[in-house]
Amino acid sequence: MVNKKLELTLKPRLVKMEKINILWADDEIDLLKPHILFLKEKGYEVVTVNNGDDALSLIKKQPFDIVFLDEHMPGKSGLETLSGIKNLNSDIPVVMITKNEAESIMEDAIGSKISDYLIKPVNPNQILLSIKKNLQNKRLIMEKSNSGYQQEFRNIGMTLGEKLGWKEWQDVYRKLVYWELELEKSTDAGMYEVLTMQKNEANHLFCRFIENNYSGFLQHPDANTPLLSHQLIKKKLFPLLESGDEPVFFVLIDNLRCDQWKVIQPVISEYFKIQEDDCYLSILPTATQYARNAIFAGLMPLDIEKRFPGMWVGDEDEGSKNQHEEKFLADQLQRYNKNTKFSYTKITNFAAGKALSDNVPALFANRLNVIVYNFVDILSHARTEMEVIRELAADESAYRSITRSWFEHSPLLEALRKISEKKVKLIITTDHGTIRVKEPSKIIGDRNTNTNLRYKQGKSLTYEKKDVYEVKNPAGIFLPRTHLSTAYVFAKEDRFFAYPNNYNYYAGYYRNTFQHGGISLEEMIIPVVTLTS
Repeated sequence: MVNKKLELTLKPRLVKMEKINILWADDEIDLLKPHILFLKEKGYEVVTVNNGDDALSLIKKQPFDIVFLDEHMPGKSGLETLSGIKNLNSDIPVVMITKNEAESIMEDAIGSKISDYLIKPVNPNQILLSIKKNLQNKRLIMEKSNSGYQQEFRNIGMTLGEKLGWKEWQDVYRKLVYWELELEKSTDAGMYEVLTMQKNEANHLFCRFIENNYSGFLQHPDANTPLLSHQLIKKKLFPLLESGDEPVFFVLIDNLRCDQWKVIQPVISEYFKIQEDDCYLSILPTATQYARNAIFAGLMPLDIEKRFPGMWVGDEDEGSKNQHEEKFLADQLQRYNKNTKFSYTKITNFAAGKALSDNVPALFANRLNVIVYNFVDILSHARTEMEVIRELAADESAYRSITRSWFEHSPLLEALRKISEKKVKLIITTDHGTIRVKEPSKIIGDRNTNTNLRYKQGKSLTYEKKDVYEVKNPAGIFLPRTHLSTAYVFAKEDRFFAYPNNYNYYAGYYRNTFQHGGISLEEMIIPVVTLTS
């Protein structure tokens, strides 16, 4: 059922447009009167001059939104005038109009950063199109995006009112991510707010879906069960090893959400062709020690603890929780008779990333190369602990932006460029996502209760039942337990756990930070993408 409160906010709003001021410089300006009248009828202000000196003089005195400039004029040529305009105001768009189709003149004009290039005789519609393209492009995109989401809003709302399975939840989340990226280009904050409200509603229903189905996915898998962390290598990687003989690269970027994948996808698409852009479901807890160990072992955490006594490091134990990934991977390959020469590389700092890039030629000798890159997880933790990072990544849009900026200048992209020069197969994926938490939820536990803000495991936990998915029998979802009375609770939607003592301080400190470990669309529905060079 469509949320009526959201629907009311979608009523159309009238936007008053300010007049656009145009300067047109042409030595035959009198012959262009029909064009000038056409533009004035469309609501534009047009000032005309017949030489470059007058054009520059006017630009010094008053602001113009766009300049139409004849290339061939007596006195200062169009190119000379263009240079003068850019010296006065480098941001003003200039459209060059010329009778001359010589390639050298076009190249000179383009090199001088013109915004458009028209060949005489021009018709009024060409001029109008050039104005819209250069000045109203953002507004037109915004209006198109707003209109598109208004149409999609009701469809998504109706879908949320139905009983959804895993495939439908993938589709809903993909649509929400798509419109989130589209609407962030818009200056209409109201429309983005509507999307945020609909996404919150979707998250509420998704948490209910997980509560009702997660245990069944693990205990009674069938054709409609989602692909889960411990099945990822078997279902996605092994088929690539079984077909062809080119090297296969498996790149796991820790903590990468679907929206973050979408902003780095255009960069990767310059070097690789996407064969399959898919999603899978992270296991609970959506935390590195559980989800990533499950990926490389091909086993749920309870089974890892049984198979590798002493290698599973519990929440209460000291030491790294992910120090045996390579051993787990080797064991999984052996269990499935994949006698494959492989490398495993974990990157936790810039120097290690540079070393990886330098070592790419040697990697082609292996049939399989696994690369774990930890930057995004480091970013989310740094954002919590460092005020400057909080300011740089203040919200989801900024978080995506800083992720793309990092990726474009990272040793990982440098390594991927080198990898793309050979015939290879590539999987890019992650172990879990992250969510910006907003609502604290009180919890009480003993001193051995773990510190994660999105899930807790321990004895005698006291919590707000409406805020959590509680699991009193961890073995039912294949999780180890430290004590007979150990239970797990997972925070739902955008909640995070806070203890009653010093509650207000911690609630304020962690609110609006990016966390993982609990249940949300952002943490659990995550990308797995297959590519070829």
